[in-house]
Amino acid sequence: MKKKFLLLAFFSFTILISAQQTKGISGDANWLNIWTNFNPKGTSYNEASIILTGVITSNMTLKKENVYILVGTVYVASNATLTIEPGTLIRCDTRTLSILVITKGAKIMAEGTETDPIVFTSSKNSGDRNAGDWGGIILLGDAPINKTGGIGTLDFELDPQKALYGGENKESDSGILKYVRIEFSGKKTPSNKPLNGLSLAGVGKKTKLEYIQVTSCDDDSFQFYGGYINTSHLISFRSADDDFDFTQGVQCNISNSIAIRSPFLSDKYGSRCFEMETVDTRKGEVLDSKKEMTRVNATNITMMHTENIGPEIEGLKYEAILIRENTFLTLTNSVISGFSQLIVFADTISITNEYLDKIILKDLLINDTKVIGITKSKDLNLLINNWYRDKQFGLEFIKLKNEDLFANASMRKKPDFRIKS
Repeated sequence: MKKKFLLLAFFSFTILISAQQTKGISGDANWLNIWTNFNPKGTSYNEASIILTGVITSNMTLKKENVYILVGTVYVASNATLTIEPGTLIRCDTRTLSILVITKGAKIMAEGTETDPIVFTSSKNSGDRNAGDWGGIILLGDAPINKTGGIGTLDFELDPQKALYGGENKESDSGILKYVRIEFSGKKTPSNKPLNGLSLAGVGKKTKLEYIQVTSCDDDSFQFYGGYINTSHLISFRSADDDFDFTQGVQCNISNSIAIRSPFLSDKYGSRCFEMETVDTRKGEVLDSKKEMTRVNATNITMMHTENIGPEIEGLKYEAILIRENTFLTLTNSVISGFSQLIVFADTISITNEYLDKIILKDLLINDTKVIGITKSKDLNLLINNWYRDKQFGLEFIKLKNEDLFANASMRKKPDFRIKS
């Protein structure tokens, strides 16, 4: 009888540990290991020997045995497929505005492996690379967006006919990005508009997006412009602006992904792990109430700062999430660590119980972050914080240093940001 009791106790304890490990990024093994690079500035890469430039009008394959240099804006034309073999290195010219654009109707098949990731990085030498050395990667699809007329054009000084996106095809397929690293992107256009690491505009459900690391981008790491997207295992590291930016009515399911912020990197408006809106009214965009509003379903997400900084520089620790009007979020089984507040709500939002019902926060581990939500009204702040502290939401508040919270918080070796048992 005693043996049965001990076995039952051990089994219950094992279940408890397993349940605890489901918060934040998860997995039986550390999936950040092997394929990632948290110090690409000091990495030595082989010199490029083949130039990629202009418009790719027919199917092309980039081979691992070669090193390529991307020069200027390179378009993959409609009905063409760019295939990139595992282990291929693409260095991106820093003297021009180098961008890879997968146009509407085209595909990219960039499927690396854990031991042979595909790498897009700066053409500069080891030690000289910086955020904003080159543009970034843009995928344009024909899935629905919340824009008047249902069609948009990205404002990155691209050829207008090759920059169109949006349509009615929720199942749109722009190809595959898997085990891909994007390093030192976010270069500014001549009109001073910075590009994102990976821009996904009108991308549909059949596009496969997983195991992608964006490091040291001078703007947003991942930007979603409408579309219907299922994605997982994304890493944003040392972004100068937002890690994940959702807009134009995107319907996004994102899981098992991490935003690793430096408190010393931000633009003048503040930079967050998640920034969410449906239309940008600051740019005169008009909401189409007949189309989808931005909705994000996020589970097993880790949002964290890389350093334990003291209260004397508290102003550097911005909110983890910014939510603007007509935007909805479900965030579950996640870890938020080291921010001033969890969410800042835009001033234009009317905070009511009915509204908070649509912003779902459940089963979160909230570390070194005392305030759940803020607005311009102190009375509403009290309503928000009292609302989410109800036991039904399962929010747990703790205060630990990174090294005590995560399995391995050191960036010197391969980090492991699963939470400790």
